[in-house]
Order: sequence, then C-alpha cells, then structure tokens
Amino acid sequence: MKNEDFNNNDYLEKYVEELHKGGVNVAIGVLDDVINWGRSHSVWPLTFATSCCGIEFMCVGAARADFARFGWEVTRNSPRQADVIFVAGTIVYKMAPVLKRLYDQMAEPKYVIAIGGCAISGGPFKDSYNVVQGVDKIIPVDVYVPGCPSRPNAMLYGMMQMERKIKLESFFKLPKKPIITKEEEIRAQIDEESKDVKTSK
Repeated sequence: MKNEDFNNNDYLEKYVEELHKGGVNVAIGVLDDVINWGRSHSVWPLTFATSCCGIEFMCVGAARADFARFGWEVTRNSPRQADVIFVAGTIVYKMAPVLKRLYDQMAEPKYVIAIGGCAISGGPFKDSYNVVQGVDKIIPVDVYVPGCPSRPNAMLYGMMQMERKIKLESFFKLPKKPIITKEEEIRAQIDEESKDVKTSK
C-alpha cells in the first residue's frame, strides 16, 4: 500500500457516496454510540421509595417535571424488567437485605441512583441505630442526588448524568460492577452494629 492510503480512513465515505449515487440510503456510525444512545433514552426505572423522597419522585412523573421527555417513564414493578433503581428515602437495616435481593435480580447492565440525604448518608437519622448510613454500603451507586428531600429538577439532573454515563460505556465490554457483600454478610454486619450501639448506650 502507498503511504498516502494511511493518512485518512475516508474509503468508507467514498463507498457511501457511491451507494448514495445508486439510490441507497446508508448512515455510518460507531455501533457502540448508536446502541448507547438508544439505551440512555429508554431507561426503565424500578422505584424503591420508602419516605418523603418518594413523594418528590412522584412529582417527577407528573405533568410539571414530566420525565417522559427523557424516555424514563416506563416504571417497572419487577426488578427483572428494570434498568435502574431509584433509591429514594431512608433505608433501615431490616430493609437492606430486600434491597440487595432486588438489585441482584436485575439484569446487567444495571444502575443505581441514590436520591436524598437519607439514601446517601443516613440524612437526619445519621446517629440512629437502625438506619443504614448510605445505600452504597449495600449496593454500588452510580449517581448521587443530594437534598432533603431532593427537588424534581435535581432528580432530572441526576437522570441526565446517568444518561451521560450510559453513553460513555462500551456496550460490548461493559464494566463489572463491584460486589459489595452477600446477604448473610449484611445480616452479620447489621447484628454487629446493633450490638455496638446497644453497648455504647
């Protein structure tokens, strides 16, 4: 091959021009980009709302905020059909194994958005003996949306950040999610922490 053949990869464009002259409509793009564009605009959320942030999440689905504009409106009640979990509200230790089980039942690729101070760090219940100090101790979190409670526009911004994250992934080489703990380890950790709280008081 000649050196000038290595300067550009414009041979595809020449093929497309020839096909267009013949009346064939062809678009060339990176397959990853096309797939991720579709994935990022058709995310199906699983709502895990336990307190006041859940009310704000309902507002996101209402006419004023309307997250249907972003293709997120198909909320699922089954984790097997969902792409992302919205953890909105306080997670107590009794609920932690249930949340972990729901996350494990989701198909890959799966994502988590932690909404509100309670889901991020325990919120106003930070020193409480029964509240998990951040949902990231149970499942890996992709996007944090702060607030107490988070406003609908903050949740929309979190959704847009999640879309950007999905668009940057390589669909054919999806990253492996970190494994936090198994259900038995979570229960053992809960028992240890509750014993520590009882002895300290």
